[in-house]
Amino acid sequence: MRVHRIAAIAAALVLSGTSLLGMTASASQGTAPEGQETGAAGQETAPESQEVPSEGQETAAGGTGEQVYKKEPKSPDKVTLSFVGDISFAEGYNNMVYYHNNGDDITKCIAPEVIARMDAADIMMINNEFTYSNRGKPLSGKTFTFRAKPETVANLTTLSADIVSLANNHVYDYGETALLDTMDTLRQQGIPYVGAGRNLDEAKEIVYFQAGDMKIAYVSATQVERSYVFTKEATATSAGVLRTFDPTAFLEVIRKAKENSDFVVVYVHWGTEGLNRFEADQQNLGHQYIDAGADLVIGDHTHCLQGVEYYKGVPIFYSLGNFWFNSRTLDTGIVEADVSMDGILEFRFVPCLQSGCRTTLVADQAKRQQVFGLLQSISANAVVDENGVIREAK
Repeated sequence: MRVHRIAAIAAALVLSGTSLLGMTASASQGTAPEGQETGAAGQETAPESQEVPSEGQETAAGGTGEQVYKKEPKSPDKVTLSFVGDISFAEGYNNMVYYHNNGDDITKCIAPEVIARMDAADIMMINNEFTYSNRGKPLSGKTFTFRAKPETVANLTTLSADIVSLANNHVYDYGETALLDTMDTLRQQGIPYVGAGRNLDEAKEIVYFQAGDMKIAYVSATQVERSYVFTKEATATSAGVLRTFDPTAFLEVIRKAKENSDFVVVYVHWGTEGLNRFEADQQNLGHQYIDAGADLVIGDHTHCLQGVEYYKGVPIFYSLGNFWFNSRTLDTGIVEADVSMDGILEFRFVPCLQSGCRTTLVADQAKRQQVFGLLQSISANAVVDENGVIREAK
């Protein structure tokens, strides 16, 4: 774990005014449902009290300014951006039973070699697929609701997370109060977030990283739920997520990010759970994001891998799937992009395996080649070489 990550975030500035060979049939065919298996531990009831942290990092709230975090890249010639998909620290599910049975040690759940690869990034992004709170009630009628103990947020620092997305369909599972607690908890830990806020202006806020000479923008929104909406959209006066079922507002955010940065990352929650093939609605949105200025589009939500498409030379990785979410055996991995002022220099997929409540690196060469072949087979116009490097098919 890099101590300088915490120091860099704590020194945030606001510029005002501005498987593989052993994969199961459900993983291959995408038939697994969204929910996790319940474990022996149930949800705990806690007093309705939680301290609201002070804004000692001077990060902007409610659309009042621009969040800029300073990072020192390891190389003078590039910045490495890394991404993983869905994680959950929600109590009452098998992965957290495993966690508690292993001394509340996330390194026993996500292998040290995986964490080392995450730590090698200059900027590491994770999807925070749950809420941090001891308060709130589960939403009536929702099958799976995810609430974690606030202290588990320290796991994000162990995982070298620099930023998380809250634009998903579980961050509101215990209502607005728990969402507010979630944002406060992340701020207290010194981890910025995108895709949700105390009001719509804050949900639309862009997080920037000044990495060497490059200013990199991160934005996030959710397309799901696409029928019945449990997860409330932020309004002028209420907390919620930024939605992109109708992308109008999100496209405005992307355009603004493009005007104020050198590279724009769009991280989006979309698609149909359990489906390896991306769909026309995802493709339509992804193309619009790129037309608006996105330089890289990363997706999640489907709980299984989806492929890659290039549009106007920009890659869309449609879904990273689960990273550490339940006990099922599923392909997963880390996406890495080396970027510079010239754009993406190299785009890579590092294969991992989620199985038995652990996520490990895939080291066996035959298994690595199999997953690269799988990824290419579910992609559109992308090829994946023997090292996991992804390029546009010519």
